[in-house]
Amino acid sequence: MIAKPHSIDVRQHILDTAQRIIGGKGFAAVGLNEILGAAHVPKGSFYHYFDSKDAFGTALLESYFETYLADLDRQLSAPGKPVVDRMLAYWQHWIDTQGDCDAEGKCLAVKLGAEVADLSEAMRAVLDRGTKAIIKRLGQALEDGVADGSLTIAGAPCPLAETLYQTWLGASLMAKISRSASPLEAAMRATRMMLHLDTPH
Repeated sequence: MIAKPHSIDVRQHILDTAQRIIGGKGFAAVGLNEILGAAHVPKGSFYHYFDSKDAFGTALLESYFETYLADLDRQLSAPGKPVVDRMLAYWQHWIDTQGDCDAEGKCLAVKLGAEVADLSEAMRAVLDRGTKAIIKRLGQALEDGVADGSLTIAGAPCPLAETLYQTWLGASLMAKISRSASPLEAAMRATRMMLHLDTPH
C-alpha cells in the first residue's frame, strides 16, 4: 500500500476538525493541542503536514474556500430553476447556516476576516482570493439571470455582486453581535430590493 493517500486523509481530517473548532472560537484562541486532541492525531505529527501554525491557517482557509466554491457552483447551477431562484436559495441557505450559534458550517470569511488579516499576510491573501472568487461567481449569476429573464438589474453585474456580498458579510457580523437572525433577514430584504424583486416578474 502507498502511504500518501492516507497522509492526505489525515491532513484533511485535521483541517476539517479545526474548521469546526475555529469556526466557534477564532484562530488565535485555539491551540494546536486542542485541535490535535479533537482530531485524535499525535502532536508530533502536526509538523509532518504543516510547517507552522501560519501555514496551517493558510491551508485551512484554502480548504474552506475550495469546498465553499464547489457548493456555490452547485447551488448556482441547479437544474430546472431560473437563476433568480438559485440565488435566493443561496442566500436563504446563508440565513439557515449563519443565523444560529452553532459553529458547524460557519463562514470563516466572517469569523477570521478581521482577526487574521493583520496577523498573517498569507492568510489575508487567501481570504482576498476566496472572497473575490465568490463575488465573481455571483456576478456571473446576475449576468445569467438577466439573460434568462428572471432578473432585472441596474448597472453592471460585478459591482452589484460586490455590494450584495459585502451586505451579507456585514449582516453576518451583526448577527454574531446581536445573536439574532434579524440582520440576515434584513439583508434578504435589501437583496430583494436591489434585485427589484418586490413585484413579480
